[in-house]
Amino acid sequence: MKKFDCGAILFDLDGVLVDSTRSVERQWRLWAQERNLDPDKIMEIAHGRRTVEVVRLAMPGIDVEAEATKLERREAHDTDGVSVMAGAADLIGSIPRGRWCVVTSGTRYLAKTRLQFGNLPIPDVLVAAEDVGEGKPHPEPYLRGAELLGIDPAKCLVIEDAPAGIRSAHAAGMKAIGLTSTYPAAELSEADAVIERLGRVSVRVNGAGMQIDVA
Repeated sequence: MKKFDCGAILFDLDGVLVDSTRSVERQWRLWAQERNLDPDKIMEIAHGRRTVEVVRLAMPGIDVEAEATKLERREAHDTDGVSVMAGAADLIGSIPRGRWCVVTSGTRYLAKTRLQFGNLPIPDVLVAAEDVGEGKPHPEPYLRGAELLGIDPAKCLVIEDAPAGIRSAHAAGMKAIGLTSTYPAAELSEADAVIERLGRVSVRVNGAGMQIDVA
């Protein structure tokens, strides 16, 4: 068992709190086909990154913002196969309000749509794609989350499903737990702990801090 002391938990959304992998992949592949791009190459860079950055990498020179908005709107309404990750509601419910947040590479519209669809609470702090100048793996998204929570980044713990997110957390000076919902454990080896399900994480509140046990 591993133990972490922290002041707040910062969650990625897709692949961590909500299982949306099939929707994400379906929409990216459809977009790639419409744009005469290789869907497999798009999927190699899509997970864990902001839509605008993936579009910019794939098709430099087009109207990136307009293309990303259109793609994310379609994704938000593609709920076929989307579900709450097992253990997500219980884990969130064990953390005091104001001591957890969501830091996602998706837009605020997409994030709120996902959370509402899964009947999960909207956190007081939600850092979305439009809230930062640089997306994951840059540290800005997680640093922004810590700032809004009022918690020292060194006292924050991140739960992520993508290598880009784990690198973002570490670059921000945070510990990171990798969840093998999207990538195999070998590709999440940079994380401080790797789990197969959220049920392996338990929270004990201790005054202003929390002890996180990872079984």
